[in-house]
Amino acid sequence: MEYHVKDLDLAQGGRHRIEWAEQEMPVLRSIRKQFARERPLAGTRVSACLHVTTETANLAHTLQLGGADVVLCASNPLSTQDDVAASLVSHYEIPVYAIKGEDNETYYEHIKAALDHKPHITMDDGADLVSTIHMSRNELLADILGGTEETTTGVIRLRAMANQGELRFPVVAVNDALTKHMFDNRYGTGQSTLDGVIRATNILIAGKTIVVAGYGWCSRGIAMRASGLGANVIVTEIDPLKALEAVMDGFRVMPMLEAASYGDIFITATGDINVLDVHHMEAMKDGALVANSGHFNVEINIPGLAKLATKPARKVREFVDQYELPNGNRINLLGEGRLINLAAAEGHPASVMDMSFANQALSAVYMIRNAEELENKVYGVPVDVDQEIARIKLSEMGIQIDKLTDEQEKYLSSWEAGT
Repeated sequence: MEYHVKDLDLAQGGRHRIEWAEQEMPVLRSIRKQFARERPLAGTRVSACLHVTTETANLAHTLQLGGADVVLCASNPLSTQDDVAASLVSHYEIPVYAIKGEDNETYYEHIKAALDHKPHITMDDGADLVSTIHMSRNELLADILGGTEETTTGVIRLRAMANQGELRFPVVAVNDALTKHMFDNRYGTGQSTLDGVIRATNILIAGKTIVVAGYGWCSRGIAMRASGLGANVIVTEIDPLKALEAVMDGFRVMPMLEAASYGDIFITATGDINVLDVHHMEAMKDGALVANSGHFNVEINIPGLAKLATKPARKVREFVDQYELPNGNRINLLGEGRLINLAAAEGHPASVMDMSFANQALSAVYMIRNAEELENKVYGVPVDVDQEIARIKLSEMGIQIDKLTDEQEKYLSSWEAGT
């Protein structure tokens, strides 16, 4: 078995952490038992480009028990947990190509290695597998049945491909499932982003002014958790509806250039480029902290910041690079501008990833069973899958809900009854 990980001697610690995460993933455990009995993925080669975390390890093991031949590479150079990667190789015999801190060249070598597996199914977090296949590995298209996509950024890229007629196989947008984005994006990103900022800096959040770029599901969660920790939250937006929602949720809303002079901490989570640009950073106060929780490290104009600075960045803490501006102010970049929750912390809690990865596993089965009928476009997760995941999650939490009576069902399906 070929692989490329940092150190296999880390494997035992990784195994303990994988098993710890499993305790918080009852939906995936339920699916795993079903997969082990029915083997719905038998004979299927899966290439996955995901964050190599304890939760991802549990997904990979679930796919493996379902009969899949799985290979895993990292979807971000700083998101790999090296002990988990080692354990997947040593204890689960799953080839992994991922090392935390890998350079850009190694990152794409790992993607190439995962694609050399000649997948039937791709699993992406950011669409790097799909885009690489379409740009330079067209020979793989004949074997591919379809793919799944985990995150907002990837779905944006895939929809752009589909709209331009470039997408050559169907993809399920796992990110768009309600049991994914309403919980993973909001509660997972909210908690883990603040966790990453705190671990990187050891600062007190209470009393600080935090500027959150965007008000999508991820940014909602960040703003909510920052407020809960005592921060004064400012939201910046381009969408009038989302801006209005942020106002109604109790947050101040203003353009980024205006917010720049108020903020102590800036967090981006939009999926777009240069959301924090040079002119914003020139307006920031001395000691401002800037972090990104979007998928790619393009939301902060890091090359522009480096060019503006009077000298090369100084590493003042493990995950903090400090840039000094011509006016004497210092800007502190956290986690190299990459996903701060994975660069400096451990990513989302297992409990929310439980539902996200349940969607991944069931969407892979859906793709295999329906590949002949699906067109080359982006599909949502089937509603019945979404509902079933929520039902299992509630059941495992010991929560019961009501059911409609026959009378109620009849009333909702009729039109005759009036006032």
